Amino acid sequence: MTVFRNAVTVVAMVVFLSLLAQETIASSPNFLVIIVDDLGFSDVGSYGGEIATPNLDRLAENGLRYSQFYNTARCWPSRAALLTGYYAQQVRRDGFPGIAGGGRGDRPNWARLLPEVLAQAGYRSYHSGKWHLDGMPIETGFHRSYLLKDQGRFFNPQVHWKDDERLPAVEKNSGYYGTIAIADHAIACLAEHNSEHADEPFFHYLAFTAPHFPLHALPEDIERYAGRYDQGWEQVRADRWNRMQQIGLLTGQLSPVESEIGPPYDFPEHFKILGPGEVNRPLEWDTMSTLQQKFQAQKMEVHAAMVDRVDQEIGRVLNQLEEMNQLDNTLIMFLSDNGASAEIMVRADGHDPEASFGSAESYLCLGPGWSTCSNTPFRRHKTWTHEGGISTPLIVHWPNGISTPGAFRSTPAHVIDIAPTLIELAGTTRFTEWEGAPVPTPPGQSLVDSFASDDSESDRTLWWSHENNHAIRMGNWKAVVSGADEDWELYNLEEDRTETQNLATEEPDRLESLRAKWTDLRNQFYQQATGKTVPNDLN
Repeated sequence: MTVFRNAVTVVAMVVFLSLLAQETIASSPNFLVIIVDDLGFSDVGSYGGEIATPNLDRLAENGLRYSQFYNTARCWPSRAALLTGYYAQQVRRDGFPGIAGGGRGDRPNWARLLPEVLAQAGYRSYHSGKWHLDGMPIETGFHRSYLLKDQGRFFNPQVHWKDDERLPAVEKNSGYYGTIAIADHAIACLAEHNSEHADEPFFHYLAFTAPHFPLHALPEDIERYAGRYDQGWEQVRADRWNRMQQIGLLTGQLSPVESEIGPPYDFPEHFKILGPGEVNRPLEWDTMSTLQQKFQAQKMEVHAAMVDRVDQEIGRVLNQLEEMNQLDNTLIMFLSDNGASAEIMVRADGHDPEASFGSAESYLCLGPGWSTCSNTPFRRHKTWTHEGGISTPLIVHWPNGISTPGAFRSTPAHVIDIAPTLIELAGTTRFTEWEGAPVPTPPGQSLVDSFASDDSESDRTLWWSHENNHAIRMGNWKAVVSGADEDWELYNLEEDRTETQNLATEEPDRLESLRAKWTDLRNQFYQQATGKTVPNDLN
């Protein structure tokens, strides 16, 4: 009889634990992380922009806007950091001596991606869009994937995959457009999830390739902005800055335009293809010819159209969540992988000077004039580690978890913080051991506490390195350098977020302390990535 009672007790306990686990899974929030490519800090409406982004604005008005959120200054390092919670250098996804740059490094075995971690809590994971990581999505834990690798052709990609199987090339004039195709896949995944896995939470990684160059957009989207930018980039930049201050996003001083700063890479032969309308510096608008002004204004019309279309497609994804009755229970995070780009080049199918702006036969880039405007109010561009290269909007929307909709957050944070945020909310833990060896403690920190309250006084340390651009932020102080032969600069971001007052001469000891900390962290990350001591030529 005792044995029977014990058996009944065990069965009852198993049933109870099973029901508890099911309840936990059912109450777990879903995750939708939306990352766009080369979007400037001020491009969306809720961050001061004039581009129509009503869906993102709705998320901001009913969620949180972060004013001090950072990326890594470049595409592939940001994606590695987002999906692992580590700086890209720690996981061999940005250059160190002996480690391939250009996004060609392979992660250590212990650097697992979010889907594998979230699977411990019963999550299904989906990927739609850009990848720019080592490995393939399905083999790294995603259940469904559409990988659009062909960055140079929005209308006719030659290289793309579905569930790790390569798809045929898309012909021109087929009706395909990359931003729509990415959203179509996301919607299909969500619909399938709702039909077949409604009792399981999901993580969807939605990675749009826009508004990265080439400037390719649908004619009807471009038409909405016809003539909008004829006034020139100085006026648009000033208007954006005024709106930012009016809504309470930022205060301070608008950084001066750095007229001597052009594209980070020089392709002089490409200018012969692009013609006399292109300029490679943010010149004063009134000093340019009528031809140059028209050329530049039309480029920005296409950029705006690309951002507008991203917002339209996000709206369709939100509609799908509403149809599933999951919008309130889905944590949505929106960000950019780096600042707007000053690059100018011609790739892929080349550029036909006679082609319509934004068409498949064209290959145009935003350039430093409009990039300076997109990154308002900050200095520099993508690849640089000044604020313009590393600052991104972060919109967080989660009605079930945010009690102060419409609020701003000045908490300093970084793309490395997304993974630990999702892991905490999923009710699981990161891997502390892999293949019998300990896993390094990641630097990312959960943002969950910031959903409830702001922490602008954080003394946290954040670190950057990309090519010869380096920076470190400790509390409100930031040291930054651009170029191997340049001097480090020092800024008090509490008083001077736009980096207009270099205090290196006034505070040499503080600068040296920050530089020393940057070097210590670099050495630590090198050892974690390689298992080797730092070579002498790195010091």
